[in-house]
Amino acid sequence: MPTRLEQLLKLHAADPADPFCTYGIALEHGKAGAFDQALTWLDKTLELDGNYAYAFFQKAKMFIEKGEEEQAKATLQNGIAAARKHGSPDSLHAAEEMTGLLESI
Repeated sequence: MPTRLEQLLKLHAADPADPFCTYGIALEHGKAGAFDQALTWLDKTLELDGNYAYAFFQKAKMFIEKGEEEQAKATLQNGIAAARKHGSPDSLHAAEEMTGLLESI
C-alpha cells in the first residue's frame, strides 16, 4: 500500500497546479523531520496561491524546528499581512493563529 506521501506525489504529478497537494506534501515532509524539503514544498504552495495562509503558518513552524526564529518571525509577519489583505474568514482565523505563534517566539 502506498504511503500518504506517495499518494500525494502521484496526485501532484497529475495536477501540479494544485496548492492543496503541495501543501500536503510539505506537511508529510515536516512530519518526517525533513524540514528543508517541507520548506521547498511550502514555497511551491505559496507560488501557486499567495493567499494560502496556513502555508505561511506551517512554513514558520518549520523554521522554528530548524532553530531559525528570525526567518519564522518574518514569515509570520508576511503571512499575517497576506491573510488580513485576503480577508476571508479562514484567512482571518489563520492571521490570529499566526499572531499567537509570533507572540510566543
